Amino acid sequence: MNQSSVDIRTAEGIVEASLRDFFLLLKPRVMTLVVFTAFVGLILAPGGPHPLLAAVAVLCIAIGAGAAGAINMWYDRDIDAIMSRTSGRPIPAGRMDPDTALSFGLVLSFFSVLLMGLALNWLAAGLLAFASAFYVLVYTMWLKRRTPQNIVIGGAAGAFPPMIGWAAATGELGLEALVLFLIIFAWTPPHFWALSLYREGDYAKAGVPMLPVVAGLPSTRRHIFAYTVVLAAVSLAPWYLGFAGNLFGFAALALNARFLWLAGRILREGDKGPAGRTFGYSILYLFLIFAFLVIDQAFGAWFATLLSGATG
Repeated sequence: MNQSSVDIRTAEGIVEASLRDFFLLLKPRVMTLVVFTAFVGLILAPGGPHPLLAAVAVLCIAIGAGAAGAINMWYDRDIDAIMSRTSGRPIPAGRMDPDTALSFGLVLSFFSVLLMGLALNWLAAGLLAFASAFYVLVYTMWLKRRTPQNIVIGGAAGAFPPMIGWAAATGELGLEALVLFLIIFAWTPPHFWALSLYREGDYAKAGVPMLPVVAGLPSTRRHIFAYTVVLAAVSLAPWYLGFAGNLFGFAALALNARFLWLAGRILREGDKGPAGRTFGYSILYLFLIFAFLVIDQAFGAWFATLLSGATG
């Protein structure tokens, strides 16, 4: 047996799961954005915990998000086996026993919430528990296979991390935390609909009622453009509400212009190429929107002085 693998005994025999398979159960690519947006919530919050406690908070959010991902993979193992994009995941590929994946997810979820409550505060822990439960119970088990609005409603689960980070830092929630939530909430539909448009055949084969499968490709293109317009308005809220300055505002305008241009291409063109490029850009977009909130906090006053000097 490889030293980096674990033998799992099942009724059918022994399954050898590598440590990499356990890591893949956590959906690391999704977790990266979750952790980053949570970190931004921590950074932007007034005051903030000790750096060690901040690191613990980020760790708890990462573990909680990964645990929810593992439970999602356990529940979706049947459709994951059908879709080419997900058939290589540990469970459908036969490298991981489903019960082991479920136990792994449940233990990590309990540990992350308990540690967050004991080390930081119970508001942050409660939000972490609620976000995980929402993702697993509401999105994965209820909405995903029943309605094309699965992403619109279920996207709330992925919007909680900056609120959790804010609550971990302050022990309360404010308007700023809600705005961060709304940015991700508005971003999720065009992000995932671009993916589902590009991978429409996969979802149709698995019987998942994503918008392109149920409403058709033209309707999906219109929805992507409409929600991108909504996102552009929501993402500028930190600027016009006054808790981010012109540095963020100008960056957000440029990022939104690019997103709207890509969404416009999807609307105009019949092939799926623009959808794939839009999906890729949407990930970069969310990262940069949140990054510029931090950059604005650090350098916004300097930029404002530079701007006033140039216009004066």
